[in-house]
Order: sequence, then C-alpha cells, then structure tokens
Amino acid sequence: MLRVLGSPKRLCDGSSRRDFLLAGGLGTLGLTLPDFLRNQHARAASPAGAAGHDRHFGRAKSCILLFLYGSPSQIEFADQKPNAPEEVRGELGTIRSSLPGCDVCELLPHTSRVMHDVTVIRSMTHKHPIHGVAYATTGVQDIDVGMELSPQDARHWPFIGSVVSHLERRKNPVAAMKKAVPDNIALPWPFSSQRTGEVHRAGPYAAFLGGAYNPHFTTFRGTATGKMTKTLTETTKEFDEPYVGISPDSYFALGAEGVADLTLDRMNTRHSLADQFDSARRVRRGPAPSEPWDEYREMAYSLIGSEKLRHALDVRREPAKVRESYGHTLFGQGCLAARRLVEAGSRFATVFWDEYGLAGSGWDTHWDHYNRMRKELMPGFDRGFAGLISDLAQRGMLDDTLVVVLSEHGRTPKINKAKGGGRDHWAQAYTTLMAGGGVARGKVVGKTDSIGGTVADRPVSPKDALATIYHLLGYDLETTLTDRAGRPVSIAPGAQVVRDVLA
Repeated sequence: MLRVLGSPKRLCDGSSRRDFLLAGGLGTLGLTLPDFLRNQHARAASPAGAAGHDRHFGRAKSCILLFLYGSPSQIEFADQKPNAPEEVRGELGTIRSSLPGCDVCELLPHTSRVMHDVTVIRSMTHKHPIHGVAYATTGVQDIDVGMELSPQDARHWPFIGSVVSHLERRKNPVAAMKKAVPDNIALPWPFSSQRTGEVHRAGPYAAFLGGAYNPHFTTFRGTATGKMTKTLTETTKEFDEPYVGISPDSYFALGAEGVADLTLDRMNTRHSLADQFDSARRVRRGPAPSEPWDEYREMAYSLIGSEKLRHALDVRREPAKVRESYGHTLFGQGCLAARRLVEAGSRFATVFWDEYGLAGSGWDTHWDHYNRMRKELMPGFDRGFAGLISDLAQRGMLDDTLVVVLSEHGRTPKINKAKGGGRDHWAQAYTTLMAGGGVARGKVVGKTDSIGGTVADRPVSPKDALATIYHLLGYDLETTLTDRAGRPVSIAPGAQVVRDVLA
C-alpha cells in the first residue's frame, strides 16, 4: 500500500491509495491529493464544548503511549504477591522501589528508582481475555477474535492517536496541516508486520475517521545484536532479536525508502509527480477555475518530507550517554525517539513492543516465561521506561508530557505447565502505569486479591484510562465523532476520568 511518510493510507471502503495510483493516478479519478485532504477535513464535525474550569483539563501538552503487546504479568510487574503460593508468585523475587507500598520485580532495578514519579493502577479489568489491542486503545465497546484479526472489520473504532490527530486538525486545520512533525506517529514499524503469518492484527488504525488519520508508522533502520529462542506451540526457533539489543548506528525513519535519504532533487521530483496528477485531472475534467496554493496543497507536500521530523527520529544525534541511559534495545531507543518527537512538537507518539519473528511473541509468554522475562523482556523495558521518565524529568518536560504504559490484558495468576513455564491470558485484573502531564507522582490506585486474580478495590476499565488521557490532553469527553452510519458518537462512550490518578 502507498505510504506517505510511512503511513498506510486506506480509503473508507478498504481500498488502498496505492490501488488507485496503480490504476492510473489520482488524476484519472478527478481528484488531487489536496482535494482528498479537503474532503477529509469537510467530513469532520464540530467538537463539543470545553470541560469547564477543571484544573487538570489540558495539563498535558503531549502523550507518549508505551503499548506492551501480549501483556506483562501484573504479579511480575508492579503488583507483587510475595506471600502467595509458589505456583502464583513464581521464581522471581521482589525489590523495594522509591514509591512506598509498591515493590517491583527484581528484574526492574532502574524502574524501581523512578517509581516516585509514577502512578500505578493495579485494578484494571474487563471481560475480553484476547489480544484486543483495538479494544484497549479505542472507544469500541466490545471485541471478538474475528475483529482482533481483521483491521478492516467495519465494527472497529478509531485508535486514540488517530482521534487526537483528527481533533487537532478540526480545531485548527491550517496549523495542523503545516505542522512539520505529525501528531500521530507510531514506532518501530507498521503494527503486527514483523511476525509470521500474513494477517495483521487490528489496533492502531483510524477506522471510520478514514485512512488519512492512520498513524504515521516508522521503519527501523538498524541491526539486531542479540539472539532469542522463541516457542509457539510446537515451533521453537532462534532469532536475531532487536528487543535484546541493537547496533549503535540504529535509528528510525518514515517511509519505505527512508526519509533520511531524501535529497532536494528527489523532493522536487515528488512535487513534480503531484503536479502531474493535478494536470491529468485537469485534462480529464477540462479547463478548471484558478486554484490557489492553499493549506491543503501545502499539507500534501509537507507529508512527503520534513527535515525537522527526520532529525527527531534520528536518535544517533543524541549524546552517547543519553542513548545508553535508555538502553541499546529496540524498545529503549524507541522511547528515546518518542521523547524527541514530542519535544519537536508531536502531540501523540506511540511505541509498540510488538511481536517479532513468531506470532505469539512480545509479552505473550504462554511458553518459556521466566527465560524470556530475564533475557528479553524485563531488561529492555526496565532501561527504556526508566530512561524515559528520568530524561523527561531532567529536561523539565515531565510535568506536561503524559506517559502511559498500557497492555490489552494481564496474565493468569497461576503458572501453567508449558515448556519453561508460562502464564496465559487474564483480563480480570492487571496493571497500568501513568506518569507526568497532570498525573500524581507516587501513588497506587486500586488493589487486587491475595493472588492478583481479581480486583478488590476501585475497578478501572481500559476506556477509563483512555478517557483520562483525553481529559489531560484537553479534549472534552462529550466531543463527538461521526461514525460510518453518519451518527454522532462520543470519543469515550460510557467512560469516566480516573480522578484518583490526577495530581
């Protein structure tokens, strides 16, 4: 499919823009790229009113979402159960953190030192123990396996980053279209694209908002320096694993070709290509009235390349000491790139810890749980998350940058009998971390029972977490979008702000 700065652009009927280009260009359809952008803007409805005088409303200038696909175990994250039976507490020990009353896993020494800046929600809960990335990150009210494995399912709702991009463009179209760094960027590559199988999982897509609001996915430019053996049912295979380590010359870029390689001559060629589409359209339709150079054409060209954006994604520009503080792993350097993106003006950046190599990887530890936790998962998360929180605090950015660690569910309290041990899907109780951007520093919200299996106090749904993000970013929860049937729907239907987490 056609990627403009790495973003897959699909039209509402599911056809890709590349399909139209291959069929003869936008011009043969009587449309220019600026026309397409005008149409997208014209479809946007007016937002609802403001949220009154709430002092937390709009405290965050930007949000960094860290999504751990596959889902970590709440028990081996920040809801330790040292007195539980061995088949629950497992092999890993507990260490004190800088947040009183919140010990963490022994594999998180760096994270333990920044927990005083973090609010922990231990009482996340819902009814869908499947890989519902789309459920966790959108306003959709239900999900099933068919939806999970079909990004084009008409029942999906738009990803939170897509909603943010849409609302920003609706609020100030000219400013949004001239922005050098987009508001909805996702790292490290198009979601669910680096695992076995041709089917991509649903999740971070614009759904009924239209393909123009899909995230701008980056590509990873680098070399894995670590190895990891992974298991999926009867398959066991060793991979060069970027989540274990990457080379120092690694970085991120937008676009299949890599924007870092864009030259002025090539940029001029791309402008010429857009002009050729315009000419073809005029030939087909006949003489047209004069069309001024407007913000839509400006946006069409700005999407092709931005020096500021290229610089923000190029983590090689950071001092070696800073890069080292995040860890030389795919996740760690992704966190660093996300900080650089929001620093450069992006409103919403997402770092996915995605499947790599085998399906059922990421944090989906049905097999070989402890080996993968020790060698692959916890070290990379520990350095990346702690590095991000510390760096934002040192730069004076934590107060207005919201950081959220989210997953689609938790994992079973009891360890299964699979090879190497494992924990299976569990949505009845799990943990989310939030920091900065109007969130209280050093707080624990909610609690679970003695084995981390059910919520004992203050249940929080994924929709409530999304509502809290919207609120802190300054979007009234009564703001409406227009769904496929032309009906107004709120951005977080039925959800409530989790006021317990607010500063």
